[in-house]
Amino acid sequence: MSRLFVISGSSGVGKGTVIKEFLNKNPEYKLSISCTTRNMREGEIDGVNYFFLTKSEFEKCVKNGEFLEWAEFSGNCYGTKKEFVNKCLKNGENLILEIDTKGALNVKRIMPEAVLIFIAPPSLEELEARLRGRHTETEEAIQKRLASIKLEIENSKYFDYKIVNDTVENAVKNIENIIFNS
Repeated sequence: MSRLFVISGSSGVGKGTVIKEFLNKNPEYKLSISCTTRNMREGEIDGVNYFFLTKSEFEKCVKNGEFLEWAEFSGNCYGTKKEFVNKCLKNGENLILEIDTKGALNVKRIMPEAVLIFIAPPSLEELEARLRGRHTETEEAIQKRLASIKLEIENSKYFDYKIVNDTVENAVKNIENIIFNS
């Protein structure tokens, strides 16, 4: 039977890296494809990286209740279509959804059978060091992310599982244990 696994974690915790490594080791699992209103970047393919929608198309989907979850970040909208997830599950595909904690809790509300996994940093100090080490954001943006981390960690108490990303290898092993034994 196919399953939906929702993986969340704070910005900078390394969830994308952990998920990528898990998928490399376990190709029978599939990463869900989200919709977005942001512009396509060089090398991206519609329907592979994202489903690219106009703002009005996205708003119509919201109005029609087509999303399991959706959010707006930096002026762009992102969402997961119910139809896409249901089609994958119906086709026997095990699906991994990488979204924020608020979206994850919304998915759980609509699909209680979904398994929620929260990836936590070894410490808040380590997470801040990772964010700063990227050198991609302003001090203001870093402070904004750090403030939102507290809410995400608070939301993690509603998740089915919580793992610590001390190393990518350990985090992948922990996710494999959860996914293969749940």
